Amino acid sequence: MSSVAVLTQESFNEHRSGLVAEQAGGPSGAGDEEALPTYKDAFPPLPEKASSPDGTQEPANAWTSKIRPLKSSVITQVFHVPLEERKYKDINQFGEGDQAKVCVDIMHKTGAHLELSMAKDQGLSIMVSGKLDAVMKARKEIVSRLQTQASATVAIPKEHHRFVIGKNGEKLQELELKTATKIQIPRPDDPSNHIKISGTKEGLEKAKHEILLISAEQDKRAVERVNIDKVYHPFITGAYNKLVGEMMHETGARINVPPPSVNKTEIVITGEKEQVALAVAMIKKIYEEKKNATTIAVEVKKSQHKYVIGPKGNTLQEILEKTGVSVEIPPPDSSSETVILRGEPDRLGQALTEVYAKANSYTVSSVVAPSWLHRFIIGKKGQNLAKITQQMPKVHIEFTEGEDRITLEGPTKDMQMVQSQMEAIVTDLISRMDYTEIIVDPKFHRHLIGKGGANINRIKDMHKVSVRIPPDNEKSNLIRIEGDPQGVQEASKELLELASRMENERTKDLIIEQRFHRAIIGQKGEKIKDVRDKFPEVIINFPDPSAKSDIVQLRGPRNEVEKCSKFMAKMVVENGFSVSVPIFKQFHKNIIGKGGANIKKIREETNTRIDLPAENSNSEMIVITGKKENCEAARVRILAIQKELANITEMEVSIPSKLHNSLIGSKGRFVRSIMEECGGVHIHFPTEGSGIDTVTIRGPAEEVEKAKKQLLSLAEEKQTKSHTVELKAKPEYHKFLIGKGGGNIRKVRDSTGARIIFPTVDDEDQELITVVGTEDAVREAQKELEELIRSLDNVVEDVMTVETKHHRYFVARRGQVLRDIADEYGGVMVSFPRTGTNSDKVTLKGAKDCVEAAKKRMLEIIEDLDAQVTMECVIPQKFHRSIMGPKGSRIQAITRDHNVQIKFPERLDAPGKGPHANLNESTCDSFEHREEKKFKKCITKSLPFELHRYIIGQKGSGIRKMMDEFEVNIQVPAPELQSDIISITGLANHLDRAKDGLLERVKELTAEQEDRSLRSFKLTITVDPKYHPKIIGRKGAIITNIRTEHDVNIQFPDKNDENQDQITITGYEHKATAAKDAIQAIVDELEEMISEDITLDARVHARIIGARGKGIRRIMDEFKVDLRFPVPGAADPNQVSVTGRPELVDEAIDHLLNLEEEYMADVIENESKMTYMKPPGDRSASSMDDGGRDRGPSKGFVVREAPWQTGTEKAPDMSSSEDFPSFGAPVAATAKASPWGPKRF
Repeated sequence: MSSVAVLTQESFNEHRSGLVAEQAGGPSGAGDEEALPTYKDAFPPLPEKASSPDGTQEPANAWTSKIRPLKSSVITQVFHVPLEERKYKDINQFGEGDQAKVCVDIMHKTGAHLELSMAKDQGLSIMVSGKLDAVMKARKEIVSRLQTQASATVAIPKEHHRFVIGKNGEKLQELELKTATKIQIPRPDDPSNHIKISGTKEGLEKAKHEILLISAEQDKRAVERVNIDKVYHPFITGAYNKLVGEMMHETGARINVPPPSVNKTEIVITGEKEQVALAVAMIKKIYEEKKNATTIAVEVKKSQHKYVIGPKGNTLQEILEKTGVSVEIPPPDSSSETVILRGEPDRLGQALTEVYAKANSYTVSSVVAPSWLHRFIIGKKGQNLAKITQQMPKVHIEFTEGEDRITLEGPTKDMQMVQSQMEAIVTDLISRMDYTEIIVDPKFHRHLIGKGGANINRIKDMHKVSVRIPPDNEKSNLIRIEGDPQGVQEASKELLELASRMENERTKDLIIEQRFHRAIIGQKGEKIKDVRDKFPEVIINFPDPSAKSDIVQLRGPRNEVEKCSKFMAKMVVENGFSVSVPIFKQFHKNIIGKGGANIKKIREETNTRIDLPAENSNSEMIVITGKKENCEAARVRILAIQKELANITEMEVSIPSKLHNSLIGSKGRFVRSIMEECGGVHIHFPTEGSGIDTVTIRGPAEEVEKAKKQLLSLAEEKQTKSHTVELKAKPEYHKFLIGKGGGNIRKVRDSTGARIIFPTVDDEDQELITVVGTEDAVREAQKELEELIRSLDNVVEDVMTVETKHHRYFVARRGQVLRDIADEYGGVMVSFPRTGTNSDKVTLKGAKDCVEAAKKRMLEIIEDLDAQVTMECVIPQKFHRSIMGPKGSRIQAITRDHNVQIKFPERLDAPGKGPHANLNESTCDSFEHREEKKFKKCITKSLPFELHRYIIGQKGSGIRKMMDEFEVNIQVPAPELQSDIISITGLANHLDRAKDGLLERVKELTAEQEDRSLRSFKLTITVDPKYHPKIIGRKGAIITNIRTEHDVNIQFPDKNDENQDQITITGYEHKATAAKDAIQAIVDELEEMISEDITLDARVHARIIGARGKGIRRIMDEFKVDLRFPVPGAADPNQVSVTGRPELVDEAIDHLLNLEEEYMADVIENESKMTYMKPPGDRSASSMDDGGRDRGPSKGFVVREAPWQTGTEKAPDMSSSEDFPSFGAPVAATAKASPWGPKRF
């Protein structure tokens, strides 16, 4: 039995420093002995599992007081599904089928482990193991997919439904998981108060109980709604919502006053009934006091209203706090300029003064400046404007695209200076700047720009101008040049010359296989450089190697392109020779050389392309491409490397060509075994049928000689022991013997090993079949072939006459009728003559009885076809679509009901010619003219021409859908006619529906056009780029919220845009304006932020930041500030920057300093503990006694009353790695090895 020791701080210190040395001159006294701990004190025994006999619990000891029980993260639960509730009740398929598939799917989906067992009552027991969350999810899946479902409803008040759902639906999800049910709550616009629950009976009861509990809890709470005019809400909320906050604190009730932007008069109070009643009384008291307040109306310019409101309404709150007067501003969409002040008479004067002061504190003016000058006024990255805005930061300068003016807005005292500075800049620019616009075909724009903008950048730099080329999607031919007047003229002239030259250019695509591209380009591009020098006016573009394209594009003057094309075609012919060289695989790396040195050298010196097979390929062929003489030179050099590396020789052996195939063996089996046995030599046989007897062997000299002996021996054996038999079979049988794709004859070869040779076209005897091989193999093959020939002798071929008019019936639908006959009558082959031969002879081939039966069946079919007649029904073509019906449904029903075939003419047939119907005489009368009398003349409708393409839809989908839906034919005039008239043709009872549907579609399209026009309103706002990341927010959260809230598209400038401070907003005008205000509010808030540096001990930085930055993110989110910690190697490692609003920065700094104080206490404590951790052998003060004397070497940790002191047990050796093994260290081998192997600790 093993024990575990618990060391106290005191015993630990003694263990480290050693016990007090014995007093000089004698043993230690009794006091010292008693000071030693006993074995039981130092190593308390483990607690017994069972209680004491008398039923009392053992007293707590050192173990039970200090060790906490650990719970496993994996749990196991068992669920039982009774037989009557099982969804899959097939007892014979337990462990397989749908039930097993469902269980596997549940395990994959939830990560839990399922085990199924069947009870005696045929109920299903399912044991689920895994983490708690996985088990609960698995339980829900089991109930819904393996157990039959019941349903029930529970009715609770509609206002309690949101408490069942919970925040973000969390309560509902928890309830569904807990009860393993599906709970459906009616939507807010549904008046029903019934909640539907589906699941097992047990789950239904649990869910109903939980829902009723939630409802009962909410019944205890009260909700009161008080309607008070919107104008009195500011008096109830108080300035900055202070008054309503005090009321909530005093009463304990929650008071929800709608914000000023929401036009509601209802104030909602929730809480306990007494609290709600008290809050309502307080609100009504305020209302009674203020409802007789005095009001005055004053006129303030609409443009000045926003200054009275202030950022986020702060100015209104400020006036309310100072004077107790409420200021009512008309909404932005109203044209009214009247501002109403409401309050006590003696305070109205003061409030009015405040309103006028705020209204006149800002001024709006404009400076006239041509729109094309705006970006020069702004300067690169806003440098020019920055000089003004830094001096006057409160002045806002706004540029609007397309307008020849600049709007200035700011404090009245600053406006005059800013306006004069802006006017000076504009006057200066107008005096020294000019612009012009030239027209160039858009297809030449990218050539004017050049590769990577080389051409256009050169022109810009040379002439000191700005050139704006419209992007491809604009499809504009207008190029604008701005800058110095002289530079503008010169740049304009150069661009027009370039465009003129390009108009005379020609582009030609030259097809050159990609494998020749490198040879034409050259190793370092020297060859293509020569070509470009020879034809300097031609631009040659090779495709990217990854594109796998063979197209080389030439562009330039027509004559030069033709000359260059012929020259490059000649290069391809010269460099198109290719040769393959077999090289042993083990020498490929030597051919390549270190870092590719050898192969690179051969390529450069011979001017060839050399391709080696992939490392994982079995091929040994190296392919050389280039000029013929260069390829030969490269081949010689590569073979020389191989010969130098090994004693490689080449030998030719003469073996009769008729034996070559037998020596090679099936799939090269024989020759491969020889090559492998002889050290991987190469044995090359000539092409089959060439008649050449020479076989080439290449490899190390000794191995070549060995392979030659084996090859000649095998050839001799084949010649002496080979056996041949000849058979006769009709030439028409040969293809049946060979089989489709050689399948039959291959089967005979594989089973017998014999080789079967059929006569070629040039052989005299076309019936002779030769079988070659060993005597036994030939005998077996002969037997199998004779059986096949006998079976073919029973095959007969017969001919019957079938009129050509009936051929189509038999071969229609890919010969379905013939396939049915073949299946029914033993695989008889029926061959009809080819179309256009005008032959009526049909051939039948197969067993005699089967041919006769098939022939009889075909005659029956022909007799039935002859009994049919053909009628023509003349129906105007405009009615054909309606007769066919949606997707041909109506015509299919007619053909099915009357057992006829109906053929409609093509659209190009003569008008008036109707469909043909093949009818049985007994059914003719029931069909004739049945449809035509239902039609009436078509109606026309005038609809705007510009809507026609939307009515037609993409690829005609819209018009087809309407024609199918209303079962009419709708004709839209061709685009070139520019006509508004649309014709509708069809059944009388369908025309009105179609007309109404068409008008409804036009109404929808008109509404969509109007909405699209309103939605495309654009607005630009100028924001310093440094604020852009803050506006976007973490992972785009803030900007996404603005986009979603205002339903607009907000576009930030790209990195390469000149106007980096321009943010574009697109959407409805009022929504775009609201989004602009929201962004401006964020910017205003950011401009008010400050940054402060504080000193935090670097030792606590990691604790504050937290794992993966969780701690610092939590602080930044809580205090709405930005924290920046120093980077490694910073001058001051303790300096931390805090950025945000002044009051929030102060709170965050206080919080950080408190955290520092708390964490530093832990740091100091840990450092003090580290002082006790001395390295081994360190004789410090701890080894001295109180008098400063050396206490000598430590005796280790000594205890009294140890088992080895009182009994025969030996004391453990602390220096032994066997008695005290260290974690991960190997244990010293013992003298006697265990039969079970070494011990594992």
